[in-house]
Amino acid sequence: MPRSPDTTPQAEEIQFEIYRKMGPARRTVVAAQMSEQARAITLAGIRHRHPEYDEETAKWALFRMLVGDELFARAWPAAPLVAA
Repeated sequence: MPRSPDTTPQAEEIQFEIYRKMGPARRTVVAAQMSEQARAITLAGIRHRHPEYDEETAKWALFRMLVGDELFARAWPAAPLVAA
């Protein structure tokens, strides 16, 4: 059974084999790129749900999503608690 519902097992195995052949440094770069892409997609979703947010407000919403309410409030006590 594939781990991703929209990927065939064969395509998934090819992808995993590509990752296995990468060295640790390259895998680290790819992981960082994937993380940046995931954040960009999440930020785009926040902007879509909240078109009234300016760039700064959208980023506060992203940070709150990433770290959770308790840590967000401790790390940025003056930041607005906006919905994501």
